[in-house]
Amino acid sequence: MPTPETPDLDELLAAAHVVRLPMRVRFRGVTEREAVLLRGPGGWAEWCPFVEYADADAARWLAAAVEAGWGQLPAPVRDEVGVNATVPALPAAEVEGLLARVDARRTAKVKVAEAGQSLDDDVARVTEVRRVLGPAARIRVDANGAWSEQEALAALERLAPLGLEYAEQPCGTVEELAALRLALARRGVDVPVAADESIRRAQDPLRVARLEAADLVVVKVAPLGGVARALEIIERCGLPAVVSSALDTSVGLSLGVRLAAALPALEHDCGLGTATLLAADVVAEPLVPAGGVLTLARAEAARDAVDPAALAAYRPGPDRETWWRDRLTRAHSLL
Repeated sequence: MPTPETPDLDELLAAAHVVRLPMRVRFRGVTEREAVLLRGPGGWAEWCPFVEYADADAARWLAAAVEAGWGQLPAPVRDEVGVNATVPALPAAEVEGLLARVDARRTAKVKVAEAGQSLDDDVARVTEVRRVLGPAARIRVDANGAWSEQEALAALERLAPLGLEYAEQPCGTVEELAALRLALARRGVDVPVAADESIRRAQDPLRVARLEAADLVVVKVAPLGGVARALEIIERCGLPAVVSSALDTSVGLSLGVRLAAALPALEHDCGLGTATLLAADVVAEPLVPAGGVLTLARAEAARDAVDPAALAAYRPGPDRETWWRDRLTRAHSLL
């Protein structure tokens, strides 16, 4: 797949629309999601690195946007992708109401290890998800690297009886993940380990495979630099992959669907249902699952359907507009 030629800065700035979208619930510490929508000759693209990320990280996200808007995407091999529900670090009493709004109920990803909460809170939340979704549902947990090795071992010993599909990034470092996998095996705790941040934020994403630190990898289009780059990393890792979102608008989610549709094998439902966490979107009909799946046709339609009225309605104030344009300038210089 040829690498797209990087457009010059003036072209990117002219194509950029900054938005700030309200969220239904607090997720990953965020109550409003800011993003930059870019209209290129190949269609709409999205650039939305989290505000705390360094410019080098932001540049990889920009490379993904350039691929989508100015390049050529790898060809798909499937027409639809299974999608999991996402349960933020809510009190257990709020889980049923959240899941009632989600049409993706065969698999759920549950956030755990939230700052200010306890393991008892995590167990109660996962227990309630299991009760609501039933014994056949697949449940995975995501700690975003917040546990130490010993904390992760203790937590997964308590959570394992609830039937976990896998634990996503239970510890922060690749070395901790490798040690945790070994400790879980020695204790007879059958919980596979998935690597997320250790892939998407690492200078060397292949260390996870070399150190046998994970059973599968969670990949996101934007942090890895685009669909083609993500496919290359997955192939070189040689591990099963789950495609997830980075709390994207429907434009970013459509590119996640495109990656999942291009994978040679797809054994797990993907984390691409997060449009339900947004109270507003940049398209009139957000890209949300129907019957637990997203089709490639719906994803492509959503990407083409950015609403100018939404871009205007959710445009932030001049200070945030300037902040993002300055950041775009810095990221562009690193491409």
